[in-house]
Amino acid sequence: MSQSPRSTSRLAPHELWRGVHATAQSDAVGGALLLGATVVALLLANSPLSDLYTSVRDFTLGPHAIHLDLSIGEWAADGLLAIFFFVVGLELKEEFVAGKLRNPRQAALPIAAAFGGVAVPALIFTAIALASDSEGALRGWAIPTATDIAFAVAVLAVVGRFLPPALRVFLLTLAIVDDFIAITIIAVVYTEGLQLQWLLLALVPLVLFGLLTQRGVISWWLLVPLGVLTWALVHASGIHATVAGVLLGFTVPVVASQRARVQSSVDEDGTPVYDGIAAYLADQWGVFTTLVAVPVFAFFSAGVTVGGLEGFRAALQDPITIGIIAGLFIGKPVGITITTFLLSRLPAFQLDESLRWPDLIGVGFVAGVGFTVSLLVGELSYGAASVADEHVKIGVLLGSLISALVGGGLLAMRSRAAQRAGATAS
Repeated sequence: MSQSPRSTSRLAPHELWRGVHATAQSDAVGGALLLGATVVALLLANSPLSDLYTSVRDFTLGPHAIHLDLSIGEWAADGLLAIFFFVVGLELKEEFVAGKLRNPRQAALPIAAAFGGVAVPALIFTAIALASDSEGALRGWAIPTATDIAFAVAVLAVVGRFLPPALRVFLLTLAIVDDFIAITIIAVVYTEGLQLQWLLLALVPLVLFGLLTQRGVISWWLLVPLGVLTWALVHASGIHATVAGVLLGFTVPVVASQRARVQSSVDEDGTPVYDGIAAYLADQWGVFTTLVAVPVFAFFSAGVTVGGLEGFRAALQDPITIGIIAGLFIGKPVGITITTFLLSRLPAFQLDESLRWPDLIGVGFVAGVGFTVSLLVGELSYGAASVADEHVKIGVLLGSLISALVGGGLLAMRSRAAQRAGATAS
């Protein structure tokens, strides 16, 4: 019996959502959207439309009474990125409770590699800033410490099809811990004029959000207002509002209990399969993060006006730009590779047998793709729309691009070699 047009139209939105959802889960798609938003922003900022781009980015809206009269660019950095960090918080808790970070011994090497990949870039940037004696440059020491999960995993997905799965696990673990360190740095280092009363008030909706999710409540009309209120109060406290996203994510239960669970699928014999609330919310909000939040942030943050060859040359002479490029391109692979090598010599640490050192060196370079969090830390360090911030963007873009090209090239060669070895063996 053929299906009526009316019933087909009722099914269409569901089928469309399934297609969008499947597309958003692709690592390559997330990276492509980020890259596309960045390229468009750079083209607009260096074209006759640059004034229009700047006026839209700097247009202010929001209530002044509660300190939310923000520019569009600030709404993207403080608001949309809070949703990104909410998903990061959910994924971090999942990994710590039931995932790759649950077993400390198994996760020890990539965790230690993440710390090495944060410390060495920070030291390189600090050394360059101190040697230059440039006033205020040292404030940006944390810019080259971050790894962009979306971009880094996208590079590996595109070029590393025949590399061992353990390499992706290593990169994901490293990037997740790296994000955790970056969140801590933002909360501790870049908080000025803490208003404790607002922070204490933020605990009320935060606790309510946690209690509801612990009881299995997933109604958006309850959770979203509580999340927005928590975000607004944390923003008013002086702590960067993205930290609110992580805190909200940490309150959500991971393990599917009788109360806190959501049916995700049905197995072969028709038995319902349940996930914890954290997995469900990460799955739902991850789509918005991939398709909207991070690309929009990139669009409004990456649009740097280079100022022609002279402006580009001036940026490359700035110790801030040099420190960022050196930190991302040199500091990341050196810190990650040396830390992994030294600790793998110890009996307590064990490297997966399928991994080879050229693979790890390639991943070290790929981890030098800072982008999203690096741009955010740059704005917090020097202020948006300053000359230093423009040079930060050039440094982050160049350092990330070079790291992606070199790391991607190394991993592509390793992938081709693995493919040939597999073909020969078969």
